[in-house]
Amino acid sequence: MRSPVVNKPSSAQFIQPPNTLKAKLGGGFGGIDASAIAKAEEALAAMSGQFAAWLQDELDKLEAARNAIQTNGYNTATAEALYHRAHDLKGLGSTYQFPLVTRLAGSLCKLLDDPAKRLDAPQVLLDAHINAIKAVVRDDIKTDDHPVGLALATELETRVRDFNGR
Repeated sequence: MRSPVVNKPSSAQFIQPPNTLKAKLGGGFGGIDASAIAKAEEALAAMSGQFAAWLQDELDKLEAARNAIQTNGYNTATAEALYHRAHDLKGLGSTYQFPLVTRLAGSLCKLLDDPAKRLDAPQVLLDAHINAIKAVVRDDIKTDDHPVGLALATELETRVRDFNGR
């Protein structure tokens, strides 16, 4: 036989924590200081004359990573160094006014993302990415609005998808 269910008053108490996000953002999402954004944009514009040199420095590091592979073989250390170079370029390409470099480096990162499959990446596909990145910078192809840039990015991304089995 079942015991009758007795409704006891609930002793649970609900506490609503304060929403401090609004205060941290200056009272609301509209509290972002437009003058601070303008100053940041001005600072970035002032540095833009150095972008080409900084981008070339990143390309030199990418080429050094490829040279290390050719000299020391494609192993865990050299593959990881190449991955880090690609990852840096993925983050910096758009900043340096080359969003296509960001896209191409992102494709290279996808090829190398999985450490378990990294050493299986075909050298010809690694080289194709590096050569494409260097070519778009050399030829000043900044976006995939350019037909050559679009063709390069699309083909490399397709090859990476095929390699990754997706």
